[in-house]
Amino acid sequence: MSLYDQWLDQTNDEKHGEAAVRAFFNRYFAEETEAYKKILAAPEAVPQGKAEELAASFGMENAVFAGFLDGINTSLKTPVDVEHVEADTEVKLDIDFEKLYFNMHEAKADWLYGLDEWNGVLPAEKRREITKQWRLSKQFVAAPKVGPNDPCPCGSGKKYKKCCGRSAD
Repeated sequence: MSLYDQWLDQTNDEKHGEAAVRAFFNRYFAEETEAYKKILAAPEAVPQGKAEELAASFGMENAVFAGFLDGINTSLKTPVDVEHVEADTEVKLDIDFEKLYFNMHEAKADWLYGLDEWNGVLPAEKRREITKQWRLSKQFVAAPKVGPNDPCPCGSGKKYKKCCGRSAD
């Protein structure tokens, strides 16, 4: 069983009840926060090595590190095949920090994108710009309606009301 499968088993462990699952995720979020603080404190360093070594360096169990990898994977310059990571798999966390900041907004992880350690990674102006991009990506933009006197979108050159907009008789 891969580390990722072990992670999924831990997160879907309903036999222990809702309180146990909530406690598990509270512990995970605390470990995740500490891992990101460590990464953001030294943004020029690229954490790499065997999965079990990286897990230990972040104070995580191997399966929990697989869950962390799953979360950060879309922010890596070269994504990792998380489903096939084993303890001895070589992993490189070469992070695109702008993408990471955007993805933290996407995950609604305010406890992560609000960390003070971001000050040394991305300037405040850049973080505001990324936040604005994220908000704009969530806005719905309706396609403009075709009015009866507008040119028909089919390309005939006729007015819409004389072409495709004509009601069937």
